[in-house]
Amino acid sequence: MVLGRVGFNYPIFLTFIHYSLSWFLMAILKAFSLLPASPPAKSTPFSSILALGMVMSLSNGLANVSLKYNSVGFYQMAKIAVTPTIVLAEFVLFRKKVSFKKVLALTVVSVGVAVATVTDLQFHLFGACIALAWIVPSAVNKILWSNLQQQENWTALALMWKTTPITLFFLVTMMPWLDPPGFLSFNWNLSNTSAIVMSAVLGFLLQWSGALALGATSATTHVVLGQFKTCVILLGGYLLFGSNPGRTSICGAITALLGMSVYTYLNLLSSQQQPNKTPSRQASFSLAKSKLSKETGSHDDGHRGSEAV
Repeated sequence: MVLGRVGFNYPIFLTFIHYSLSWFLMAILKAFSLLPASPPAKSTPFSSILALGMVMSLSNGLANVSLKYNSVGFYQMAKIAVTPTIVLAEFVLFRKKVSFKKVLALTVVSVGVAVATVTDLQFHLFGACIALAWIVPSAVNKILWSNLQQQENWTALALMWKTTPITLFFLVTMMPWLDPPGFLSFNWNLSNTSAIVMSAVLGFLLQWSGALALGATSATTHVVLGQFKTCVILLGGYLLFGSNPGRTSICGAITALLGMSVYTYLNLLSSQQQPNKTPSRQASFSLAKSKLSKETGSHDDGHRGSEAV
């Protein structure tokens, strides 16, 4: 709506506004000692934080540029391509293998979502290049978020607070190359400004909830969760509000949900077949529970001093 109806034709600057507001809201939390503490500085190399901040700017900035130039259908196709990219990247970076059955389930999910959501493939040549360039940073972004939270004991808010200034810096360097000139001459009336600020507030909530999900699951599961949301919206509109997306889209959404069910079943089955890893899984669960308690402020009084900045 902001890029189209409002006419705010500056996608990178819009992303900059989103992250600036996120940093401001987290600064308020920090001022009231509600922001969870970061792990010890020596536990996480600065290069990891720098890499995450850089890919965050590329992932979110290029996504908004893609939305400006391409149709929603082409944008959805690019999002679907993130799933195999994550599987490949995790194998290259961490030698993490996915079973053949899970690959088949993910393929069914991707095909189903494509049939359900891709109604047109109109695109601009420059926009298509941007969409293709966005796929890899988006996949790496999810992998780094999940890895740092699960392996380095970062909470979602603490990691967002640490990486946001780096993201803002890289967004500033991207503006001259990807945004047209003249954002200061935009009609900053109450209606337009309210829409932009509201999109920034929703962007903060989306980033926070997404980071929580990545800390509790994996990058691949996070993508499948997003595709599940898309199918639920489509089928929910059809069942509850009488919308008619078409028989093809409904069949595609049902096919995707079946693939997601198989993928979930295989994950549960593989966890049950590894009894020797039960202690590590329990430790991981305790770690995730501890991090969630920090996020929601449900920790006991004896730890308040160490968990708040």
